[in-house]
Amino acid sequence: MPRNTAFRGTFLVLTACPEVIALLAQFQLVFKKVMEYIVILLMVTLSVLVLIAVVYRKSGASLSWYDEVASVLLAWLTYYASALAALSRGHIGFNGLLNAMKPSLRVPVLLIGEVLVIGFFILLAWVGIEVLVILEGDSLTSLTWVPTRLTQSVIPIGAVLFVIGQLLSFPDMWKQAMSDKGIAGHDDVEIPQETSENA
Repeated sequence: MPRNTAFRGTFLVLTACPEVIALLAQFQLVFKKVMEYIVILLMVTLSVLVLIAVVYRKSGASLSWYDEVASVLLAWLTYYASALAALSRGHIGFNGLLNAMKPSLRVPVLLIGEVLVIGFFILLAWVGIEVLVILEGDSLTSLTWVPTRLTQSVIPIGAVLFVIGQLLSFPDMWKQAMSDKGIAGHDDVEIPQETSENA
């Protein structure tokens, strides 16, 4: 059996149950909405905090805890936004390199890449949990009532959310990799050409 046919057969098995596909699509939609709300909330909170800090600093009464809290919020925003980007495959990739390959070679390379990325974030989640154990009893310097474990919990949580986003978007990537057209990239957006009237 040709390798390409075997991959197509595997994909048909994975998508044979419409109920599973519908449930997966519904979960993907809910996950996307939740992540969008979290990212928006973090962006608004960070923006408001920066504005308040500027007003206090201009009035000569700067906030002692601003720098530490702002850096934590920025780290949280980075981790949660990266998980949201993983859901839409918004991270930098090499789709052109994959698309230059035949589907029989493109699919194995895609699978290797997925295993490496997911494996890295599983390792990151595991190490993040180990870090939380080490940080037990520590707190922020400026806000001693805020435990450091709370601020650093974004490492394992963000890593797990990234893996979920990667897995939820994988079926679509698989389908595109199997097609002759290949995987759509962010540079595949059609730009309207200037007409002779606008020139």
